[in-house]
Amino acid sequence: MNILDRIFGVDKKRLDEISKKAKLVDALAPQYAAYSDDELKAKTAEFKERIANGESLDSLLPEAFANAREAARRVIGEYPFFVQIMGGIVLHQGDIAEMKTGEGKTLTSVLPVYLNALEGKGVHIVTVNEYLVQRDAKWMGAIHRFLGMSVGVNIRSMTPRQKREAYLCDITYTTNAEAGFDYLRDNMVVNIEDRVLRPLNVALIDEVDSILVDESRTPLIISGGQKQTANLYIQADRFCKNLVASEDYEIDVKGKTVQLTESGVHAAEKAFRIDNLYDLSHTNLVHHLYQALKANYIMLRDVEYVVQDKEIIIVDPFTGRLMQGRAYSDGLHQAIEAKENVPIKQETSTLATITYQNFFRLYKKLCGMTGTAKTEEEEFTSIYNMRVSEIPTNKPIIREDFPDAVFGSRKAKFEALLEEIIVLHTKGQPVLVGTIAVETSEFVSKILNQRKIRHEVLNAKNHAREAEIIAKAGHKGSVTIATNMAGRGTDIKLGEGVRELGGLAVLGSERHESRRIDNQLR
Repeated sequence: MNILDRIFGVDKKRLDEISKKAKLVDALAPQYAAYSDDELKAKTAEFKERIANGESLDSLLPEAFANAREAARRVIGEYPFFVQIMGGIVLHQGDIAEMKTGEGKTLTSVLPVYLNALEGKGVHIVTVNEYLVQRDAKWMGAIHRFLGMSVGVNIRSMTPRQKREAYLCDITYTTNAEAGFDYLRDNMVVNIEDRVLRPLNVALIDEVDSILVDESRTPLIISGGQKQTANLYIQADRFCKNLVASEDYEIDVKGKTVQLTESGVHAAEKAFRIDNLYDLSHTNLVHHLYQALKANYIMLRDVEYVVQDKEIIIVDPFTGRLMQGRAYSDGLHQAIEAKENVPIKQETSTLATITYQNFFRLYKKLCGMTGTAKTEEEEFTSIYNMRVSEIPTNKPIIREDFPDAVFGSRKAKFEALLEEIIVLHTKGQPVLVGTIAVETSEFVSKILNQRKIRHEVLNAKNHAREAEIIAKAGHKGSVTIATNMAGRGTDIKLGEGVRELGGLAVLGSERHESRRIDNQLR
């Protein structure tokens, strides 16, 4: 919180206003609890009629929230707490609700989504992956269906007709990538009837910091047309593999760039039998050489990408998940394929592109929730005009945070990590080890195998078993090694007798370059 906020208590004043509105919702609880199921369902038609007669969503808020709250209790047996009502109000106002892990962000979203869907113009609930899309549509969608709302799911494998039907629903669950690509495809159709999207109305983004900050400048690209360039990539790759580090090329690790030295330039001129590498006529060759250098010396296997079934699949750096069907642009993907000796896909040219930042600003109302947004508040305010409100926790936090342990060498660090796991595992306390890359998670798994400690690994390579691994991660004696996949939208529930042992022990193998991703582990 900055000094001005402290002086004027802006955040506190805002929370007090939200709290007042939440009390109006809470006061209606006994009245709505007395209604029958049919009376709750009939309220939806009543609200829609009142909106048609000119009543605003803001004046409907207390009643609509109370209705959805009671429906949640009856359908899934969960009743939104007072703080969740506060979070819902922040979301309805087009802002960001920062709610700590385990505070029930998914349930919080039900209230503003129901209210905004009453207009009949469509509400998109945007999450970071298809696992969460399908889980939430089934889980929270049941509440909306009970109240007479139509719920649609939009995933990559759907046909345009199925997508159109999904977007015509009152509420549509989708991933950020799929919504963005649908928008691009809609702008490329010849007939207006072939479009799948309606005008963009309301978007509620789960893990809003991941989508609107981490990935904000990520371009979504639709490409087409084919260029025959495979041979050039193979030649450039062979050449780069024979270069000598420090002598022929220099790496800037922080900037993730690699440059040929003078000696490397001479080697290239000799290898490709040319006089001047940087002559304008050799621009194409220079481009291929630099992509081959980047592929070989900057892009790391099992960190930035994995190789599966003779294919290069990108690993999302923020969620640790596989990005099926995505490719690096500018020929970098082909350079990596040459490096890994897998079939080289034909290069294509860009037909349409948009960044997440520009796409989400097209919505009439944008709101979001996450556990870690306050650190980026300035960016949210200046780019998206969204304020960040820290919603208090329902109960005081009892988690114990220990200071970082710093070691002189990588070997010493992993030995200490192993000893800590053994100590905790011996007394039966469940352990979650957070790592920042697939490679690290596999290394930790290897050293645990050597000590014959049973464990599960949750990373991009076995994401299909994610739900099963997460379900067991809080049980007595379990050891789970995870990349940052475990930090996004996945709940680890504690098994019997675990609370008495001290709960789930979370160990981080190293700090992530983003402070927010470290906070997710907590």
